[in-house]
Amino acid sequence: EMDDDGFRDQASKAIVEFGKVRKNDPNLARFLALLGYVSIDAKGEGGWKELRKRMRDGMVHAFYFSVAPSLFGDLAERLHSHGIADVDSRIVVEKPFGRDLESARALNRILAQHFDEHQIYRIDHYLGKETVQNLMAVRFANILFEPLWNAQYVDHIQITVAETVDVGGRGGYYDKSGAMRDMVQNHLMQLLCLIAMEPPARFEPDSVRDEKLKVIRALDPVDYHHIVRGQYDADDDQPGYRAHVENPRSTTESFVAMKCHISNWRWAGTPFYLRTGKKLRARASEIAVVFKDAPHSIFGPEAGTHRNVLAIRLQPNEGMTLGVTIKEPGPGGMRLVDVPLDMSFAEALQNAASSTVGELRNAEQISAQALQGKADVRDVTDAVMNAQQNLQAAIAIRDKIVTAFLEISRMQI
Repeated sequence: EMDDDGFRDQASKAIVEFGKVRKNDPNLARFLALLGYVSIDAKGEGGWKELRKRMRDGMVHAFYFSVAPSLFGDLAERLHSHGIADVDSRIVVEKPFGRDLESARALNRILAQHFDEHQIYRIDHYLGKETVQNLMAVRFANILFEPLWNAQYVDHIQITVAETVDVGGRGGYYDKSGAMRDMVQNHLMQLLCLIAMEPPARFEPDSVRDEKLKVIRALDPVDYHHIVRGQYDADDDQPGYRAHVENPRSTTESFVAMKCHISNWRWAGTPFYLRTGKKLRARASEIAVVFKDAPHSIFGPEAGTHRNVLAIRLQPNEGMTLGVTIKEPGPGGMRLVDVPLDMSFAEALQNAASSTVGELRNAEQISAQALQGKADVRDVTDAVMNAQQNLQAAIAIRDKIVTAFLEISRMQI
């Protein structure tokens, strides 16, 4: 059982290690003094009276539900019955918001019994990342890219979120969700929307979400032949996926890749390749915009084929690389070679945060925006949850992809 001092000590060690803060920094001491720890029983009465005593009146309180969705209703009910939440409070819930359309509606009804819509923040923490937010600037602040950002010039787009870690202590949760629900239907879909959306009228949350919804509605159903799924296996000294989730017959995927199409004028015929997985060779979150070959080469077949690739690195080593084709120096004729124009945010912007510090600032930004009542990091689900006739648009991506996904889920991995 942890107490205040134990929790502060744990927080201090994490901040010093990952936040690059000195242990004797006076700001750290002031921050730690604000922390407290109360253990509660989500389905019972234990700890709730003590938590109520800790709450400061006249403040805006945000409650982050970092728990299984099955506990949302119990927590929301007890926050109200014990007088902890009020009209100014907010609750923050993260993915996965239900397993399908019906369960998402059920969760929404449970939360709506205790909180008004403007108090509920269904968030995707991916949207708080600096580099993810920077996608908006790359696309809509540079005239260089916009004329080429369409099916006429783009051959295909790859969106990759690869992790080197295994499922660790999340086996029980992960085996019920898998890579599809854990990553594709939220994080990767957000990246897809940001890359494929039309320019919003204004840089405002509602305008941006409107354009994201148009992308989701334009997604074609995914052919099950265009989905690949798998599990990581055991290696020399580490157990495999099924051992980690303690389910020797599990068919839940820890890796998934798929080919998607968007049926609109901008992207018709351009494939989008999405892939994500655990225990992969390298950690990387990257978007690669692969442009088409030049329509005609004046240098002859011996020069080879070359194409431009814009790679946007979200983590680690946040930055962008644009591959261009130049002549290889030296005699011997016109030999072409691809070289990168590379920009690292950490090098170009001297105050740019490292990946680890950026993650901390990401969490800080999400919490601050919830307290301030801003919607920048809300999931696209939020755009339609209070309009029932459009609810299906928010969850449609799961219905479109999962329909095909379930066909191969019945097959043995």
